[in-house]
Amino acid sequence: MFYRPEDGHGLPHNPFNAIITPRPIGWISTRGTAGDNLAPYSFFNAVAYVPPQVMFASTSAKSDREDTKDSVAQIRETGVFCVNIVEYAMRDAMNVTSAGLPAGEDEFTAAGLEKVQCETIDCPRVAAAPASLECRMTQIVRLEGETNWLVLGEVTGVHMRDDCLVDGTFDITRYQPLTRLGYRDYAKISDLFSLKRPDD
Repeated sequence: MFYRPEDGHGLPHNPFNAIITPRPIGWISTRGTAGDNLAPYSFFNAVAYVPPQVMFASTSAKSDREDTKDSVAQIRETGVFCVNIVEYAMRDAMNVTSAGLPAGEDEFTAAGLEKVQCETIDCPRVAAAPASLECRMTQIVRLEGETNWLVLGEVTGVHMRDDCLVDGTFDITRYQPLTRLGYRDYAKISDLFSLKRPDD
């Protein structure tokens, strides 16, 4: 099968997200004049080592935020955000925070999550997350499309849960990262294998 996106795919559901999988989930926490916010984004990844940098993209809007959602609106306001890593055990709480709540309604409270203050930025983070990345926004880029925004940030602080550190390495099997697939599907990572590069 071949299709041009502008012509449509003719399938019951858009296959694009199902093709590009698995995708890590950035659970983005922000603070603004409207209050604290927490929302999951599956268009998320790391993009550089030195300095460490991450990105996430927001692809829809809310009526009370004009051209975007709460996360991007509050990052525009403050210039900071935190990426919380989602473990399999927190899948239901993460799903609760995906609801389009009115601006100012706290998703931490809605999901029953404890929040703590970040160290390098004025922002909350998920207390029980296996890892959290405190970030200073470096760019917000408007992408093609009416409500598509790319947010880039430099990591200014890193939190790792002590039980995930094993012999000096961050062991993801201790918490099993939740990943986003296509449609309404998710997966957890529990099995690992290693490959040695030819030039190592």
